[in-house]
This record gives sequence, C-alpha cells and structure tokens, in this order.
Amino acid sequence: MAVLLFLHIAGAVLLVGNIVTAAFWHWLAQRTRSAEIVHFSAKTVMKADLAFTLPGILLIVGSGAAMAERSGYGGAFDWLALSLLLFGLTGVIWVAVLLPLQRSMIRHSAEALDTGVIPRAYTRALLNWYVFGTAAVLLPVAVLFLMVAKPF
Repeated sequence: MAVLLFLHIAGAVLLVGNIVTAAFWHWLAQRTRSAEIVHFSAKTVMKADLAFTLPGILLIVGSGAAMAERSGYGGAFDWLALSLLLFGLTGVIWVAVLLPLQRSMIRHSAEALDTGVIPRAYTRALLNWYVFGTAAVLLPVAVLFLMVAKPF
C-alpha cells in the first residue's frame, strides 16, 4: 500500500505542479506581447500537459483505484466520492474546453508570427482559457484538500 500511496502522491504533485506552473509561465509570456514568445508558450503548455499532466492523471487514477479496491471501499458518498466527482469534472473541463482552446491559441498565435500582431481570436481564446483554467486548477486543489483532510 505504501508504494501505491507514493505513486498517488507523485501523480498529484505532477498534476497540480504542472497546471499551476504552466499557467504562471503562460501568463508571463502573454505580458511580453511578443508573437514569438506567445506562440512558443502556447505550444509548450500543450507539450507540458502531455509530459506531466497526463502521466499525473494516470498515476492518480491507477494508484487510487488500486488503493480503493484493496481497502474494500464500498462506494458511499463521502470525501472519496466527492473527490472523484470533482476530479471527473476537472477532466471534462480539460478535454471539452481547455484542450480545444489551447489548440486554438496555438493556431492563432502562429498567425501572429507572420503579422507581428496577436489576433483578437487568440485573446478571446486566452480569456476563456484563463476562466476555465482557473476552475481546472481550483478543482484539483479542492480534491487534494479532501484527500488529505478526509472531512466526512
């Protein structure tokens, strides 16, 4: 069980660490208003999701399922059920909203490389990415709290 718990915590560190760090660096890149830096940042956020967020999710889900099965979890609505619900909602936001927005930002920032001007479509996608991204950061942080505190 100790190995599974370690893998679970390592997955949480990868997930939460990457989503917070990537958002911070992407925000800093936007402040430069440089088409090259903005485009590089948009592409790098997507790469970081594949390199860190996705493995973090896989570690969390795999180790979490194994620990729940080994502990004989009965499925009552408790801190674990709420955690799973919030984690699933995070996944829906990521797949249905954030990934398409990130692809859009990559596409629109590539246009800016030719013109030197960041298009309005990029800015709209970025603002939506900030709004939904904030939710996709806060939800896993809430899950992290529930996993540690086990309040009910």
